[in-house]
Amino acid sequence: MPAPERLPAPGVSTTGEHEDLLALGELTVVGRIREASNAVLLCTVAYEGATADCVYKPVKGERPLWDFPDGNLARREVAAYLVSEATGWGLVPETVLRDGPYGEGMVQRWIESADANASGDEGADADASGDEGADGSGDEGADGSGAADGGPGSGLLALVEGEEAAEGWKPVALAEVGEGRTALLVHADDPRLRRMAVLDAVINNGDRKGGHLLPTADGRLYGIDHGVTFHTEDKLRTLLWGWAGEPLTDEARQVLGSLGAELADGAPLATRLAELVTAAELAAVRDRVGQLLRTGTHPKPSGQWPAIPWPPV
Repeated sequence: MPAPERLPAPGVSTTGEHEDLLALGELTVVGRIREASNAVLLCTVAYEGATADCVYKPVKGERPLWDFPDGNLARREVAAYLVSEATGWGLVPETVLRDGPYGEGMVQRWIESADANASGDEGADADASGDEGADGSGDEGADGSGAADGGPGSGLLALVEGEEAAEGWKPVALAEVGEGRTALLVHADDPRLRRMAVLDAVINNGDRKGGHLLPTADGRLYGIDHGVTFHTEDKLRTLLWGWAGEPLTDEARQVLGSLGAELADGAPLATRLAELVTAAELAAVRDRVGQLLRTGTHPKPSGQWPAIPWPPV
């Protein structure tokens, strides 16, 4: 269980190697991520001789959502990071809430994925032409024709012929790929993905797309874009349904037990989350952890909400 000093005042945490740099450093905007649906600015941050690349999402660049409070997505991203840290799995890059060139926003360490290195691009195009407005004018898109072709998350997700997954893969759903053809969407039977599926169930992630999975050259796996999380209603939408209904691993049950203790009233994690999400949403996190422990299984789609995010990439 993390010591209390690992969860200090908002925006100045020391859980991650880069948090002081992200929270206290000088932000310089160098471009905009064109494919993002909200304003996502690529920045450099410098502090006491250290520098790093990071992503800055100003609150004023968030597009209103009918089912989430306006101006609240950045806080949910920070909350997802704190829960990830409490699991010990380190699945979310260091993330802080701070002021920036366009006001308060989320700042997160930039992750260079192994897929981007292999394909010779950066995964998400950064427009460094000087168009740094926080208007979030780019849209995400997908033509539905890909099959683990070097895009984000490739090697972990695929579209395959037939209706059965090969050994080492988990089936998710049949998908239309154009011209009346269908293919089976599968994901790797990978322990890193399985941990991510548990984290998503806890934070109630409504948007686990393939492009939000970033494997790195050193074997780590990170998840990004956690703005639509922590809702009180079941909003879980993910490409990682392959373990639905299967027993949780012993590791996951142990982690969830420790997480339940960290979410108790007065515990450091609960105190920090209470500053970022509502009391009802914090209670819902506790309920989801308790439900996972009671059932001992990965959740299944509720049937009350689309189970697969769109677009899936």
